[in-house]
Amino acid sequence: MIKLLRREGVDYIDDEAVFRDIVSQWPLPPKLPFDKIYVEPEVLVNLFITDTTFRDGQQAFYVYYSVEDALRLFRLLADLDNGSGKIIRSEFFLYTERDRRLVKAVKELGLEWPKVIGWGRARIEDVKLVREAGLDEMVMLMSISDIHIKYKFNSTRDRVAEKYLEAAEYALRSGVRLRCSLEDVTRADIVNFVIPFTQRLLRLGEKYGVDLVIKLPDTTGVGVPYPFVSLPYSIPKLVWVFRKVLGIPSENLEFHGHGDYHMAVPNAVSAWLYGAGINNGTLLGIGERAGNVPIEALVIWYARIKGSFDGMNPRVIGKIIEAFSSMGYRVPTYQPIVGDNAFTTAAGIHVDAQLKSPVTYLSMDPGLIGREARIMVGPYSGKSSIRYWLKSHGFPVDEDLVNAVYARVKWLFDNGLRREPLSDDELMGIIRDVTRSLSQNAL
Repeated sequence: MIKLLRREGVDYIDDEAVFRDIVSQWPLPPKLPFDKIYVEPEVLVNLFITDTTFRDGQQAFYVYYSVEDALRLFRLLADLDNGSGKIIRSEFFLYTERDRRLVKAVKELGLEWPKVIGWGRARIEDVKLVREAGLDEMVMLMSISDIHIKYKFNSTRDRVAEKYLEAAEYALRSGVRLRCSLEDVTRADIVNFVIPFTQRLLRLGEKYGVDLVIKLPDTTGVGVPYPFVSLPYSIPKLVWVFRKVLGIPSENLEFHGHGDYHMAVPNAVSAWLYGAGINNGTLLGIGERAGNVPIEALVIWYARIKGSFDGMNPRVIGKIIEAFSSMGYRVPTYQPIVGDNAFTTAAGIHVDAQLKSPVTYLSMDPGLIGREARIMVGPYSGKSSIRYWLKSHGFPVDEDLVNAVYARVKWLFDNGLRREPLSDDELMGIIRDVTRSLSQNAL
């Protein structure tokens, strides 16, 4: 394998070096090794999305879905897929009685997409939970880095490999299809452990006549989307190894990203662009620590790559925002696509240009995802914003009124009476007051 990698110009850092560097550099983040060796992208015909809202999404401290919550969100996932078969799986915990009630409830909806599957550790008892829930597919967690093997399990590569393979064989023998999740693969020894272990998994799949899906979790978000960075950090090179060295078809290769370094979405896009056919995410990116790849981002990036939503209904994204808001979750104001500010303009010069043509400061029509462009009125809004606001709220665009409202808004901010943009109700009050003053002056 080492010879093949070198022949193809793919460099890597062995796990002893990765382990040593990460531990020695702590508490600093791991330093990137650059090798300036590229791999070529492989843009695929078929791209898919899987959901882990009811698994990783529930590991966030503020989320604990009721059965009613789960049904509402799962229906929205299905509506977002819209029968296209692009959002193909949804993973569920099965450990608590409530988890099992959620699975039973969503299964009874009888929806084709996404398919309900289980999630568990590489343990026979977890496979039994999947079977008892009436499911025929599961994600099986297999921690693969020496960091996890040493510090989490106090074990060795050989011992954990045998444990994983035993659980995998039990699942396959029981008729449970597997998505083998190689946890912390972006900090693992790709050549000396990951490749030979994955080969053993694939042979096990062949023994039972089943194509295994291999899942690549960037568990701590240290992966990067750059082909000129060394393994194990380079997502393009990681995907290349699984595609070219191990021969795994793109439809059986799945990426799972985390946002610890703001790279979840770039890494997910690079996984698609370099040959992994499947991306895993959560609604709104809600998940452990800094969160997961947002499914709404994957939907938009799907369209950017393919030039079409291919049957998915992105307008449902607006309804997803409403659903989470009604459940008490506050979407971050500046979160792309779904935050209040995502399609909001405040600067006067931007507003003026946007009123002439929305394409000047909007790269897409927010109506596509069930949202609308908004204008905020603040200290830099200018008279264009005032005109737009008056017009959009049914007021006649009288220049005396525009000038008077603009002067009042400027006065509020210049005198430190306001720090935030004005709400619609506050602007209504200003307009009523200004209109009254103009009427009195006219007398």
